[in-house]
Amino acid sequence: MVKLSVIVPFYNVQQYAPDTLKSLRANAREDFEFILVDDCSKDETPEILERAARELPGAVHLRHETNGGLATARNTGLDAARGEYLTFLDGDDWLAPGYYSQLVDSIEQLGCDFVRTDHVQCTARARSVHRVPHGLRGVAMSPREVILPADRSTSVDYAYAWAGIYHRRLADRGLLHFTDGLRTAEDRPWIWRLHREAESFAAVGLLGVFYRRGVASSLTQIGDVRQLDFIRAFDQVVRETAADRDADKLLPKAVRTYCAIISHHLGSIERFEPPVARKLKSMSAAALKRMPQGVLDDALDSMDIQRATRLRRLRRRPVSAEVAA
Repeated sequence: MVKLSVIVPFYNVQQYAPDTLKSLRANAREDFEFILVDDCSKDETPEILERAARELPGAVHLRHETNGGLATARNTGLDAARGEYLTFLDGDDWLAPGYYSQLVDSIEQLGCDFVRTDHVQCTARARSVHRVPHGLRGVAMSPREVILPADRSTSVDYAYAWAGIYHRRLADRGLLHFTDGLRTAEDRPWIWRLHREAESFAAVGLLGVFYRRGVASSLTQIGDVRQLDFIRAFDQVVRETAADRDADKLLPKAVRTYCAIISHHLGSIERFEPPVARKLKSMSAAALKRMPQGVLDDALDSMDIQRATRLRRLRRRPVSAEVAA
């Protein structure tokens, strides 16, 4: 019986993959498996993973013939996973030795559907601890009950899939798969669905994941059209939340978060290529028109004047029928 399946997508990370794999080796156990998914890398990553498949205990090496993006690569790993518990890691991040054994112990002791953990963010030589925005630690409770309040950061805003561990029963219910093809913000519909539909979760203070920021090839650093997938991701969040039995309570949070993300991207629009910047404005304007307008009015009224003014101006922008669709 496999106790834990670790799903690790890789794409053009030859510089970082050796550190990632070394940290997996320092977490190996005879009942752990490491599912290494090469998302059609074009550098030396495939050779590094082929070697790891021979040398890393518990390694399972899978390869995409075409690049599908992070969400699709994670789904490939989920489909192959055999573990009682599942977790994720990105191919340019790394782990503290023995971390996964502690993570499995925590969910077994708590007996809940999923556990969320803190992490260490690494930018060049700088290190900073980032906490799950949930005050109670080591206490199992309903994930639906901690989505709110709308005007504060909560655990649905801490969307990192790798910052936690998940029981197989969630996969069996279809709650762990990602929306295929999303190139960015793939964690957002995923974390909202978990919090709406899972029965129990807990936050713990484990620090074992080291999240590398500022990687040149990361989509968070590239201002191309793939970044605009956040609109499709948040459209899904709003659409699914609108169909929830508690839509009247939860929609204000979903809409306000969507608005905050749009405003964030508009506030740093200079990092986008000019055609993408124009598309960002037109697609964001269309997104505002698709939102429930009364809920949107309340969300804008609750935001600071700078963000609210930026979004109200965008809301008045004419939108072509093609973009609106």
